[in-house]
Amino acid sequence: MAGRRSIGRVSSDPSVVTQAIAVAEQLSVECSTLLELYKQKESFTSEVADSRLVSVPHPSAQLDSGDKLWSLHMALLQCRGLMKRAVEREEKELGSEKNGSYEGQRRVVKERLSLLVGRTAEILKAVKGAAAAPPSLAEPEWDGSSTFELKVWVFRVFKEVDYWTKATITTLKSLSKSKEPVAASRNRSDRNGYR
Repeated sequence: MAGRRSIGRVSSDPSVVTQAIAVAEQLSVECSTLLELYKQKESFTSEVADSRLVSVPHPSAQLDSGDKLWSLHMALLQCRGLMKRAVEREEKELGSEKNGSYEGQRRVVKERLSLLVGRTAEILKAVKGAAAAPPSLAEPEWDGSSTFELKVWVFRVFKEVDYWTKATITTLKSLSKSKEPVAASRNRSDRNGYR
């Protein structure tokens, strides 16, 4: 049992979760700004329908803390891949001002997202005891033919980053407060002879 850890005690530095939450909160603000700048840039007058691009399910209450963290980390990895491709496609198909406020904000979000991926990897490693090898996940690619479809897809990618950033904040805060031992339900089952 000594090897089991809780989210609140993930390493010798107890502030690692607090730092990850702070990064996610900052990213959430930056995503909101990016979405507004993008809407202004592309003159979007109505909201684009929300539909998930990331194939990882939202962490449910039934999962133990390690599985919740794994789910978040995998979703953020997918978001980072989507963001990278969205920026590449946007620059290739639509061109880009290298020094505009939108491009600067997009760069900030991309960098902060990478930082959050790194933070969740640290927490996951501390909780699980080893770094999780990311599976090869097929991320949805833009498959439209029109410029407008590309613009909508890029916007949906930004919304996906925003969605998973908020999910990360909520989940990390919840796990941090609960101090739930990792795989507590599995440990109880093992002690009772159930598998």
